[in-house]
Amino acid sequence: MAKNVHIVPHMHWDREWYFTTEESRILLVNNMNEIMDMLENNPNYPYYVLDGQTAILEDYFDVKPENRERVKKLVQEGKLIIGPWYTQTDEMVVGAESITRNLLYGIKDCKEFGEPMMIGYLPDSFGQSEKLPEILNGFDITRCMFWRGSSERHGTNKQNFKWCGETSGEVIVQLLPMGYAIGKYLPVEFEALKKRLDKFFPVLERGTITDDILFPNGHDQMPIQKNIFEVMDQMKNIYPDKNYFLSKYENVFEVLEKVENVDTIKGELLDGKYMRVHRSIFSTRADIKSANTRIENKITNVLEPLASIAYSLGASYEEGLIEAIWKEIMKNHAHDSIGCCCSDKVHQAIVNRFFTAEDKTDELIRYYKRKIVDAIPCDITLDKLTAFNFLPYERNTMVEAEIITKMKNFKLVDENNIEYDFDLVSKEIVDAGLIDRQIVHYGDYDPFVKYTITIADTLPSMGYKTYLIKEMEGTLEIPDTYVQGEQSNEATSVISYNGKFYKINVTQNGTLEIYDKENDITYKDVLLIEDGSDDGDEYDFSSLEDDFIVTSKDVNAKKIVKTFKHHTDITVNFEMTVPKDLDSRKNKKCDATLKFNMSIKLREDCPIIRLNIDIDNTACDHRVRVLVPNGLSSKFSISDNQFGNIKRPVYDAAMDVWEKEGWDERPDSIYPMLSYVALDNEKGMAVLTNSVREFEVISYKEKYDTIAITLFRSVGFLGKEELYRRPGRPSGIKLPTPNSQLLGRQSFELALAPNCSRLEMLAKAYVTPVETYNKMPYNAMKLNPPNFISPYSYSLLNDPNKSFVLSTLKKQEGKDGLVLRAYQTRQPQQETTLEINHNRKVVAELNLAENVIKEQGNDLLIPSNVVKSFLIIEKL
Repeated sequence: MAKNVHIVPHMHWDREWYFTTEESRILLVNNMNEIMDMLENNPNYPYYVLDGQTAILEDYFDVKPENRERVKKLVQEGKLIIGPWYTQTDEMVVGAESITRNLLYGIKDCKEFGEPMMIGYLPDSFGQSEKLPEILNGFDITRCMFWRGSSERHGTNKQNFKWCGETSGEVIVQLLPMGYAIGKYLPVEFEALKKRLDKFFPVLERGTITDDILFPNGHDQMPIQKNIFEVMDQMKNIYPDKNYFLSKYENVFEVLEKVENVDTIKGELLDGKYMRVHRSIFSTRADIKSANTRIENKITNVLEPLASIAYSLGASYEEGLIEAIWKEIMKNHAHDSIGCCCSDKVHQAIVNRFFTAEDKTDELIRYYKRKIVDAIPCDITLDKLTAFNFLPYERNTMVEAEIITKMKNFKLVDENNIEYDFDLVSKEIVDAGLIDRQIVHYGDYDPFVKYTITIADTLPSMGYKTYLIKEMEGTLEIPDTYVQGEQSNEATSVISYNGKFYKINVTQNGTLEIYDKENDITYKDVLLIEDGSDDGDEYDFSSLEDDFIVTSKDVNAKKIVKTFKHHTDITVNFEMTVPKDLDSRKNKKCDATLKFNMSIKLREDCPIIRLNIDIDNTACDHRVRVLVPNGLSSKFSISDNQFGNIKRPVYDAAMDVWEKEGWDERPDSIYPMLSYVALDNEKGMAVLTNSVREFEVISYKEKYDTIAITLFRSVGFLGKEELYRRPGRPSGIKLPTPNSQLLGRQSFELALAPNCSRLEMLAKAYVTPVETYNKMPYNAMKLNPPNFISPYSYSLLNDPNKSFVLSTLKKQEGKDGLVLRAYQTRQPQQETTLEINHNRKVVAELNLAENVIKEQGNDLLIPSNVVKSFLIIEKL
């Protein structure tokens, strides 16, 4: 029986939920004043834990900057415990760099005041990524606390254990087996307190492996409990055999780390047996989650590598601007915010933050492209088109670009006057005032022309290539394009495409029949749409018990195929009738129309089939999925998680026992991915994403042969009770959220690719676009000439064997080096000799905190599914 009760004062701080950030900020000002008064004036009150996230301090100092020194003094005295996170991050649908920067910036913020709490403290995240131990270890954090996701089937029924990643990382865990709020608003009255302790103490004592138990004293937005000493006296009266004292989490770990034999568990923790993990929350408010995916990819795959290229050439690396972008989106990465289990008002604030972050990202990308190209000599011609490649190897690709000019005709040449063939896709008039108002101001009203062109070429690795735009006689006209299917207003039965990688038939209902030439496999009914009920809430999908499923198999689609020199565009349009609400669904009545517009882009140089799916949604309480049948059954799926991939069963065995064992929610095999998912057989069609990140492998014609991607869910409440797949109390509160019905236009960016041993490379290429910049004599925003010179073509570094996936390339925080972070998933270890240009070299391996851990040459050794960071500096 445990003798020592560690009572840890804390508050769990959701910046927003059903309430807004501004409402919680008002409470924060009140609570912080009371916390500081207690810590400063009561020597018997030693500690207070500020929820492990520094965004709280930012919110506080925005309105109370005069209290910075008070906070600093309390932190340095060890009384006010802060960090290590910036916000308490979700672990399932946000990317690896997002979680890494959350710790990086959180610890950095802590250092302004004192030392952070070095515990991976995530008391309410909806499930635990198997990569979290590795990420925590990358910051020298070996302790972890969480509530949700574990059960005895992982290998222990204790609340203290070691938790390992599948390939790397180990932390010691203090589980919060009954949550972080068991000590909320503790009563002083004997019977009321005894009832509370009788409920919690037996569970805590059964799970501990020491003589100590943890009893957190706090709750959501809860003010400090001023009468806690009276409560502790009463605890002593109820259970006199125990010692009660105010403590901190570190004290619990110091006792735990002395235990020699501790159970070890491994892998992802997504069990909803004792606490809900909301396995289907990955598709709530698909518009918001898609925005997060898109912006994360822009920052890590475009902005930071671009800024690194510019920095290597002589431009400044704007760390402050980039950190501000990260913090803008990380405010949305708290579990409730990115989970999108919030009020409509809060979701609008989240949308606004993403809008601001994406605008900042786009403008900084444009700025860096301009700085580089402005520094390229103009001795041949001023007008240029520069194409940027942010992959660490040469890229044979089709470059799609826009050129805005007053030229009626032009050619593209390099600095050696070698001409490049291009395909003119479209042209349109652009008002001169949109280019530079000064042109019109001085009386020049001649319009500009925007030409959209494509070029097939090889771009330098992690660099760029410049094409010079030279004026020619004549007029540039759009050539005739081979078109199928647009001559008739009626749906054409079948239209076809035949390219290097695939032969594709677009069938009567708009689904694809794909013949993979390289693997000699035909896939049928690809992109079939499935529409079913959703009687759930913002936390969880839950169908009606007797569901009525509608598919697009009987629609008549209108189809157009346009064939250009370097690519082929297919558009598919159709309408699908579905039930307008749950009442219609129960009556099997289809009385609403969904309008679909699918754009399919095929490039002759690439096996990736790019998809843009637009849906005009007019129905409520339903789930829309797109199906990709493989015709090849599998027992497992393979998808990417942070810094690697993960294998999951297509059928969770707990489905057979969850009701009998009384699980809090049904363990459907609905899972998150980050950029790709495939069946575990190195065959078939994989799905790539730059938007939604939820999938399930289902049975279509053969057992577990079909990848179902959730496009969106329409629901009308934050929380509901007694769901079919989640019985019992409501999650959250039963608050109407009509905006979560997602009525109106919804847009999604996906792709298909052959499942292969290099799938992660295809996925990385898909979410890393080629960027272009068109320099011309005009620009509304003026800049002085750069103080450095850029070459016409440039490569910063090269991985000639394509041996790793680049997570990011960025400047080392506060120092002059560049950080290259990479991983690979193909084999136990992958060695490559990294070619570094521009008088730079690899000198060290870093941890995720960007501290040197060992000296390193250009021969990089990267084990499978383990992230590595390397420092690149200028040669002396």
